[in-house]
Amino acid sequence: MGLNIVLVEPEIPTNTGNIGRLSLGSGSALHLIKPFGFELSDKRLKRAGLDYWKHVPLFIYENIAEFYDKNEGKNFVYFSSHGKQDYCSIDYQDDMFLVFGKESTGLPTNIVEQNSDLVYNIPIFSPHIRSLNLANAVAIVVYEGIRAMKNR
Repeated sequence: MGLNIVLVEPEIPTNTGNIGRLSLGSGSALHLIKPFGFELSDKRLKRAGLDYWKHVPLFIYENIAEFYDKNEGKNFVYFSSHGKQDYCSIDYQDDMFLVFGKESTGLPTNIVEQNSDLVYNIPIFSPHIRSLNLANAVAIVVYEGIRAMKNR
C-alpha cells in the first residue's frame, strides 16, 4: 500500500521537511515540482525531516509539464480550499497521486479548472482562516487514505 504526495512549487522548507518525514512514515513517495521557495540543501528542510530525509522516496521535476509527462495515465486527485467535494469521499487507491499546491496561493487556477471533478477540500469551520497549514493538510489526507484502504 502506498500513496504519492505531490507538492507543486513548495515554498516553506519546514513544511516540506515535515512532509518528507510523513512520506517515509506512511510508506508514500514524495514528488516535488519546481520552482521551490528554498534550496534542497536548506538546513531548515533537513532539520524538519531529521535524519530520515536520505530515506525518503523522492522525485523532483523541473516543472509541472515534466511531472505530467513522467506520470501520464496515473490516478490523480487534487486538493484546494476551492474544491467542492470532501476529502473523505475519495475512493483512495494504492499508488494514487495526491496533489497539493504551494502555501501562498494553492494550486494554479488552470489545474483546478481543468480537473474540477477531481478537486477535494478539507472542511474548515472558521471564517477566520483561509486554509490549513500544508503539512497538516497532507497528513490529514494521507492518513485518511491509509485508513480507507485498510478498511476495505
